[in-house]
Amino acid sequence: MRTGEPAFDHVYGKPFFDYLAEQPVLAKIFNDVMTSDSSDEGAAIAAAHDFSGYQRIVDVGGGHGALLAAVLDRYPGPLGVLFDLPDVVETAHGAIDSHIAAGRVEKLAGDFSEAVPRGGDAYLLKWIVHDWDDEAAIRILTSCRTAMAPTGKVLLVEVVIPQGTAGSDATRLDTTMLVFTGSRERTEREYRELLHRAGLTLLAITPTASPFSILEATPAQDGQR
Repeated sequence: MRTGEPAFDHVYGKPFFDYLAEQPVLAKIFNDVMTSDSSDEGAAIAAAHDFSGYQRIVDVGGGHGALLAAVLDRYPGPLGVLFDLPDVVETAHGAIDSHIAAGRVEKLAGDFSEAVPRGGDAYLLKWIVHDWDDEAAIRILTSCRTAMAPTGKVLLVEVVIPQGTAGSDATRLDTTMLVFTGSRERTEREYRELLHRAGLTLLAITPTASPFSILEATPAQDGQR
């Protein structure tokens, strides 16, 4: 409270994800939990948005590929790119394996804070932006906008805080993110502003049969910036 910095950094002497990178056992647990969550929620997310019109879906920070697998299970047309840190994508197995074997998924390693794979027409980011403060989130979103095809879309899968819901699960999660990473959950207005600052325009927010919503955005036209 005195410093304005995340409590995790104060206790452990470094940011949460830096600490996790040095703890392979904890990192595996963390990635397994994220995979389990995406496996449970993937079908609901895939059902809520029509992915059939995309040719190349880039799952940014996609972990072990559970969500991407759920999307490709439902939609036979698109190809996928699973993009995450090297130690994450190298250990991606399970639901994604059949799509890799069929040539529908390419695994690429890298750091999305620096750049993302080019040429996708959909950039799928599940529970990524909420891990970062505004400036870092804008850099990630700007990288996606720069890399995407001219008619591409960014699809954020996030918990959107409804207005006037103090004490809700969403606001409690907001507090948790503040403590661990100094980041936040956001309202529709806050996401709209964040996307605008990254050169993107929010088109729609689609609820799913899970706690998540899908925020659909496209590159802003000159008059919209």
